[in-house]
Amino acid sequence: MKNNLLITIALLMLIFSCSQDNENTHILNSNQKIVSDKASNPPVTQVNKERLLNANEDSRNWLSHGRTYDEQRYSPLQEINDGNVNNLGLAWYFDIPTHRGMEATSIVVDGRMYVTGSWSIVYAIDASNGKEIWRYDPEVPKEWAKYACCDVVNRGVAAWENNIYFGTLDGYLISLDAETGKVLWRIDTIDRKPPYTITGAPRIIDGLVIIGNGGADYGVRGYVSAYDARNGELRWRFYTVPGNPKDGFENSSMEKAAQTWNGEWWKIGGGGTVWDSMAYDPILDLLYIGVGNGSPWNQKIRSPNGGDNLFLSSIVALRPKTGEYVWHYQTTPGETWDFTATQHMILADISIKGEVRKVIMQAPKNGFFYILDRENGELISAEPYVNVNWASHINRENGRPVEVPNARYEDGPFLIFPGPLGAHNWHPMAFNPTNKLIYLPSQEIPFVFGDDKDSPFEESTWNTGTNFELAAAPDDPSALAEIAKMIRGQLVAWDPEKQSEVWRYQHAGPWNGGVLATAGNLVFQGSLIGEFAAYNATTGERLWQFPAQTGIAAAPVSYAVNGEQYISVAVGWGTMFSLVGGEMTASLGLKNYSRILSFKLGGNDALPTIPLNQITTAIPQPPKNIKDPEVISSGKSIYIKRCWSCHGDGAASGGTIPDLRYMNSEAHVAWDGIVMGGSLKHRGMPGFFGILAKDESDALHAYVIDRAWLAFNKKN
Repeated sequence: MKNNLLITIALLMLIFSCSQDNENTHILNSNQKIVSDKASNPPVTQVNKERLLNANEDSRNWLSHGRTYDEQRYSPLQEINDGNVNNLGLAWYFDIPTHRGMEATSIVVDGRMYVTGSWSIVYAIDASNGKEIWRYDPEVPKEWAKYACCDVVNRGVAAWENNIYFGTLDGYLISLDAETGKVLWRIDTIDRKPPYTITGAPRIIDGLVIIGNGGADYGVRGYVSAYDARNGELRWRFYTVPGNPKDGFENSSMEKAAQTWNGEWWKIGGGGTVWDSMAYDPILDLLYIGVGNGSPWNQKIRSPNGGDNLFLSSIVALRPKTGEYVWHYQTTPGETWDFTATQHMILADISIKGEVRKVIMQAPKNGFFYILDRENGELISAEPYVNVNWASHINRENGRPVEVPNARYEDGPFLIFPGPLGAHNWHPMAFNPTNKLIYLPSQEIPFVFGDDKDSPFEESTWNTGTNFELAAAPDDPSALAEIAKMIRGQLVAWDPEKQSEVWRYQHAGPWNGGVLATAGNLVFQGSLIGEFAAYNATTGERLWQFPAQTGIAAAPVSYAVNGEQYISVAVGWGTMFSLVGGEMTASLGLKNYSRILSFKLGGNDALPTIPLNQITTAIPQPPKNIKDPEVISSGKSIYIKRCWSCHGDGAASGGTIPDLRYMNSEAHVAWDGIVMGGSLKHRGMPGFFGILAKDESDALHAYVIDRAWLAFNKKN
């Protein structure tokens, strides 16, 4: 994200980077694309309460986001194992007709696969051969991309009875007929004014569809909601941060939470979005949600006199039927570093000091691995799983981190490990219940935090209250190389009982894919640079790999059709890291080929050859530029605030968004029409008329031209 010389590092990590009818429930016609004959498709079979409760015994299917309610992401299938994985081959691939990041976990129900791609498009596929059955495009307004911090991604669907449910980037929850893709209902889950988004997958508990949202970096108030699966009726909503006390509180938990805030936080949202992880214990009847960062990040702005700011960065237990609060544990009280607790949570029964405990486990962004008693939220242990320097340890008596001096950057900039991209981000980890190991995609990407509490808050714009300019990447290649040495990513086998690392596989870089563990003593994971691989679950030895031609962030699944086991993963370079990484990610030369890849023993399919002309090497000669350093500096400030989260550090794109340094003469001439007039808003590029003045647009253009000349001179 950004780091001064180390700040580039940070840059890599940070980024978080329309429309509009105010409608309630709508019954609509779908625009699904039917591809195959109905008679040849696998039949639709019902997913009900009993099937979800007993999903662990149903090894052939992947019925919910983590396969089972405990979200262990473990498959009991073992036809593919550590003795024969070398015979694994591509069974089929399915091309996704978009070119942005892929993050979805596929749902597989009796031979039918349901998966989402970018722009919230849903695909139904024959899981045995990759043949498309139908697709549904919710036609998300492309301009809504300006509200998506981290690419126009979607992490998947949920299945219930004969229907498929998913959220859209622009905040709708939609129910589709699993047979045809026809829309059954579509409801608006958000206030249309604040810039909310949905990228996470819903969960379904006893006929209630549970969904959160994103947008904390833009100034929203977080909540999670439950809707009736039959008709979309809102059944309950739990807010994660309190609103204006003068308006009264929704419940007693919000009243108590308000005592941990001060100032006028409700005017700037507060944050706390529930944008990803959930888990459910049917015996305890508890739903666990992970809560996100504050809005803005800098606590000095949203709560000037400190406070814990509940329920930011917390694991919260709720009653799924009513949304009633039961308990919480806050991983980062008074968070001020974008340390979300929305990362994957796993439920398991493990031995702690000789006693079997019902636990919930999470490795959130802040770098500590937490084990809690899932009955009451009691802290059992918390140990660092990467280099952590913002806190020395977690106090076992009160469960609070012991922060180091200046961790809150009140006395000047501070290089913090880990940074806002986290020691672990949304990429799911997995748990093997046989060997009791967690398989964790961890990373090390520091970030220089500096106070910018006086920056004005603006709606519908990234607001952090931190000085991003401290994190500008250096132009000096040797300095950039030094920063790159500080950035690492690895697959780690973690023993939660001992709270220690067992083995690791060191990847080429960070931002690697989610994880699948199987009974075949295997762990599957994709990487940033496009290697999909299998590892020995006991030793960490890499046993097999497949070149996917594109980066992989999503987590694999395993299922069986006609007695054959498959391993399947969504691939497609993109997501936040490609958007913000700048020259570091641009230098990788990665391209997006969005696909679903499915493998089986003896599979003999092959991916198409990549044309040699795919990589652009020549930078067009930029137009003449003014040399006024003040204008260029002003343009840089505007770029960091308005453009960096999509177009990358230093105007260098990681491969999914057009690289502004490569603009041709026609694009430079059309600058005002694009930037001010919004002539490309249909492609996701918003217009800034009324937001930027003409001289600000000119300064921004001057900065982009300056960056183009820098790149041009390097290559010529």
